[in-house]
Amino acid sequence: MIEKRLLQLVVAIACLVPLSVGGTSILHGPHFLGHPPVVPTDLDSHFRYISGIFFGVGLAFVSCIPGIEHKGARFRLLGALVVCGGLARVVSLIAVGPPSAGHVFGFAMELGAVPLLMLWQASFARRYRP
Repeated sequence: MIEKRLLQLVVAIACLVPLSVGGTSILHGPHFLGHPPVVPTDLDSHFRYISGIFFGVGLAFVSCIPGIEHKGARFRLLGALVVCGGLARVVSLIAVGPPSAGHVFGFAMELGAVPLLMLWQASFARRYRP
């Protein structure tokens, strides 16, 4: 039971990233990243749209916390979405160069922490089965 609570706690803490960054980005747009006060309307719209998806993924991960041992399929789907986003950052890295420190943190979450949490959840769920 201690491992379940620890896994739930770590997932809850990890959810703070998409909820806080996504929410702030929805409210403030690209200005949140220190961009000029005026950005093209389409860029602002797209940025806020993607931020809304990011926020929604955070909410969906939160829904996995209760009964986390039974939420493997949802957890894997959400994790796969996050990993796809991290792989898209690899394309950006190759095309235009390294991002700022905040995005490097995101990269580490997307291609490091989330896959590790997916493995932990799967391992725990296998061991939890009666």
